[in-house]
Amino acid sequence: MKYWSQTYIPTLKESPADAEIASHKLLLRAGLVRKLGGGLYTFMPAGLRVMQKISQLCREEMDREGAIELAMPFIHPVDNWVDGPRWSAAREIMYRVDHAGAGKGRSKEPEFVLGPTHEEVITPLVKSEITSYRDLPKNFYQIGTKFRNEIRPRYGLMRAREFVMKDAYSFDATDEAASASYHKMKRAYLAFFTRCGLKTIAVEADTGVMGGSFSHEFMVPAPVGDDDIVYCDESGYSANREKATSGLVPADLADAAPVGATEEFATPGIVTIAALAAAGVPADQQFKTLVYMGDGKPFLVILRGCDDLEEAKLGALGFQLWRPATPEEIEPVMGAKPGSLGAVKGTIKNPEALAGIFADQAIRLIGNGTTGANKDGFHLRHVNVTRDLAITKFGDFRTVRAGEPDPKSGQPLKIARAIEVGHIFKLGTKYSEKFGAVYTDDQKQSHPMVMGCYGIGISRTLQAVIEQSNDADGIVWPWQVAPWQVLVVNLDPQDAAASDLCKKLALAAEAAGADVLVDDRAERPGVKFKDADLIGLPLRLTVGGKGLKEGIFEMKWRTSKDVRKIPIADAETTIAQAVREAASKA
Repeated sequence: MKYWSQTYIPTLKESPADAEIASHKLLLRAGLVRKLGGGLYTFMPAGLRVMQKISQLCREEMDREGAIELAMPFIHPVDNWVDGPRWSAAREIMYRVDHAGAGKGRSKEPEFVLGPTHEEVITPLVKSEITSYRDLPKNFYQIGTKFRNEIRPRYGLMRAREFVMKDAYSFDATDEAASASYHKMKRAYLAFFTRCGLKTIAVEADTGVMGGSFSHEFMVPAPVGDDDIVYCDESGYSANREKATSGLVPADLADAAPVGATEEFATPGIVTIAALAAAGVPADQQFKTLVYMGDGKPFLVILRGCDDLEEAKLGALGFQLWRPATPEEIEPVMGAKPGSLGAVKGTIKNPEALAGIFADQAIRLIGNGTTGANKDGFHLRHVNVTRDLAITKFGDFRTVRAGEPDPKSGQPLKIARAIEVGHIFKLGTKYSEKFGAVYTDDQKQSHPMVMGCYGIGISRTLQAVIEQSNDADGIVWPWQVAPWQVLVVNLDPQDAAASDLCKKLALAAEAAGADVLVDDRAERPGVKFKDADLIGLPLRLTVGGKGLKEGIFEMKWRTSKDVRKIPIADAETTIAQAVREAASKA
């Protein structure tokens, strides 16, 4: 039992001006956090309690699936990252750790960095500790602070520079065993988020700079989410926007035959898809040619004019880094400026400079269309996909749209905004090969360990719960993660009888297994009720006023408008039953 006067819950009547979304406003108004700087927050006593409860639920589900907790340093020698497979890609999001005298006689690289994640630390550790197949599988996890250089921190804990994360790393002898470890973690994640009271969707996701063969994100549907999920209720298909595919291009689609010879025509001043459409060529009959730089070499991506490139899908091409080419990089290769570009054979000025020409499958729906002539102010019509375009490889590079057919059932796909709260990866041997993390099998043969990694944003989960569980009056905490589960409101704190009854009710709730907060402040009833709704504890018991004289107290669930009047004589039985029922449903 905790008395309000013995802790610190600094509630606010108004939302701070820089709080943009409901959950961010409620984090601050309910006294859970306070802002230190951009993306940096202090967890106040009630917020810390929620973090501890979420962390404990996470531990329980990780332990249930056989994971082993440890704790690794958050300051990393930069050499660990330089020696790893993703330093060039990850360094931009990392904070460097300098000290007096750093850099003297050394390279420009820092000596240490703050860890955004720990693959580069756990893999060398396991390399030095585990050498035999008899010691596998292993899955190590930790819960701790991480650091990422968010250029634009926003939405409170959703996009912070310092945050709390659970990260885990599995090591297996075979790919099959690694898949089993992966699915154990997927099961643990679904159980964890359910216990937190969150409605989540596990979606197929892009592996990004982490690498690996496949991954899943755990998404909380919310209008303010920073990601799109693509899904179909009928088939159960779900993926994030970066990974989503559709059945837009039938598997049995036959390539169109040419309709005639290519024909060049003048298009002075027309340098956009929209302008060419206005001149009479529909966007879905145009070939859009984009020039990108991949690991320092230019390559082309061809899409329909009506489609958008999903940049993350370019990761399937094998480049470590990619970006749009500049006009200065484009013209020497293509022979024209952007707006008149194409990939028709024989029109590219310097084709040998290209790392490849990659086309989205959907251009096959055009068959014969229009593209740039690689001459400023000119385009080509009657361009046939098979005959005229020098395509290195077809792939899926476009952004899926709502209403396109689901790849499984053919039913229309839906798109919704969502918050990412967890991400799991099957890494394969990308890190173990780089760091030499190998084991010896029963035939004395050496093999790289097969890895997986698994992250949960603990602090982000806290805010996601609030974003999904709130109303006009404040937070509506799920039972398992509420800072306290029962709030006993004393309307007459100067009355000894009222205080004694509050203590009796609190002890009854505690005996049934609940965490209890007693509001013993010398405040008006209206203030106490407003704060009770704002901080959102699941069950409220009110003592005082006329009820005390009548031998009753009031019981109200945060999710209901109904107020029950309970005889004091039935207090212990009624409270115990309510607490146990709530716990059993959580």
